[in-house]
Amino acid sequence: MKSLQQRKETRDAWLMMFPALIILLVIAVYPILRTFWLSLHEMVLTDPGSGYPFVGLKNYSDIFRDGRAGASIFFTFKFTIATVFFELVVGFAAAMIMNKTFKGRGLVRAAILIPWAIPTTVSALMWKFIYNDQYGLFNDVLYRLGMIDGYRAWLSTESGTFMALVIADVWKTAPFMALLILAGLQMIPGDLYESAKIDGANSFQAFVKITLPMVKSTVLVALLFRTIDAFRVFDLVSVMTGGANGSESVSLYAYTHLMKFLNFGYGSALSVLIFLVVFAISLIYMKSIGKNLA
Repeated sequence: MKSLQQRKETRDAWLMMFPALIILLVIAVYPILRTFWLSLHEMVLTDPGSGYPFVGLKNYSDIFRDGRAGASIFFTFKFTIATVFFELVVGFAAAMIMNKTFKGRGLVRAAILIPWAIPTTVSALMWKFIYNDQYGLFNDVLYRLGMIDGYRAWLSTESGTFMALVIADVWKTAPFMALLILAGLQMIPGDLYESAKIDGANSFQAFVKITLPMVKSTVLVALLFRTIDAFRVFDLVSVMTGGANGSESVSLYAYTHLMKFLNFGYGSALSVLIFLVVFAISLIYMKSIGKNLA
């Protein structure tokens, strides 16, 4: 049984956490519950006379019959897989570089992290100008290198739009992946590499046998954050393409129904769907992280 001192400490801990729990309930739990409640009703503000009747799971079933919703879900998954993969590759390479000891390392670290510090809306506007078909830097560089014979409207085709969004997102968020992986690399004792070198292991063998296993947990945490963030992509797509050419994400489609069509029932159902997918992704990653730590 707990002693009197332990019970007092437990009570004091709950008292100190109580204000934070109240705030969490107000700003997080209540909106989630309210959104779920709205998703079970037909609530169209452009037709207030109809009332807000309870429709059960009708809004959710409508999602599976909505071709535009299906296209937005497919694009979101495709975008998430592509961006997270390239961010992992680029971020890991950048982390390995930043982990080396060389002259000017601090400057290199600062330069690599600059894109992550730029607000996403500003970054999206910048890339939109870069891809401009008349004066964009992307066309100019490719033209000077002889890779294209004329300026192209990259954001006018589905494949070009997808490529542009992936490049912009990787440029913006790969530094975040690199920062997390760098923290994991710096936790590896240098003695392990010295021992491997004495045993005759080359750089590749040391990377496979020491580096990868030691940073596995860190990589999983980085993948967790980036996968969740990529699946909820909104501002990058909204600013760069507005959802044109098959680039509409689920978040942007939900926003369209909520704020433009004022269909709070269907829009809330889409929002709940995003929440459930993100929650499932989190559970999968957390289970993998737990197994790795064990």
